[in-house]
Amino acid sequence: MRAVASLRSTRPVWTAAALLAAALVAWIVSVERMRGMDAGPGTDLGGLAWFLGIWVTMTAAMMLPSAAPMVLTYARVARESRAWIFVGGYLVAWIAYGLAAYALYRLVAGASPGWLAWDRDGPYVAGAAIVVAGLYQLSPLKEACLRHCRRPFHYVVHGWREGRVGALRMGAEHGLYCVGCCWGLMLALFALGVMSLFWTAAVAAAIFAEKVLPHGLGLARVLAASLVVLGLWVALAATTVPGLTDPARAPAMKMGP
Repeated sequence: MRAVASLRSTRPVWTAAALLAAALVAWIVSVERMRGMDAGPGTDLGGLAWFLGIWVTMTAAMMLPSAAPMVLTYARVARESRAWIFVGGYLVAWIAYGLAAYALYRLVAGASPGWLAWDRDGPYVAGAAIVVAGLYQLSPLKEACLRHCRRPFHYVVHGWREGRVGALRMGAEHGLYCVGCCWGLMLALFALGVMSLFWTAAVAAAIFAEKVLPHGLGLARVLAASLVVLGLWVALAATTVPGLTDPARAPAMKMGP
């Protein structure tokens, strides 16, 4: 089989270096753009163009390190130039998730439900969202998507498609599995403060740990319990949660257009 033969003969060192460099640049840009913008749960997402810009860089920073095993496995089979088409397809799936989250945010914000205010039921809603994220960690769909992400060789060999279009399709398909694996953790990030550097780094570390480190399935269950506890903590005593910004005390922020 061509895929297996290529795996034995190709060493995509430059792809690995470029992927790590891209992730590092994305982190630097994200830190620069997000610094001082943490308004806690319910942070204003600004205009669509501004949100998309920061969402793409933030997603690249958070997801590229954990996607590296899959990208590098693909690069060992395909020509290395096609690996970046694969990455592009992968990011398209996450852009779609970001657009859906933005649309939901605008729908809720446009309705102006006063009960979501932080001095009313806001902590309960944020806490419930985090609990839902924790319970999803225990679902069969989560486990299936996580197993896919942890078995790059299996996917590349059995899901192989030729050509540039094939690379794009494979990247997008893998991205959908990744969204299926991580949407709960990203929901928790939105609930805790999507512009928080602290929570962004914490969620990125959690995603990397369960996808790349040994015993990832067990780590996912530990994260489930941690999220449920955190969600209850936010709902019942939000002001005592370390790293959680109180929206009522957050400084006013200047958003892009």
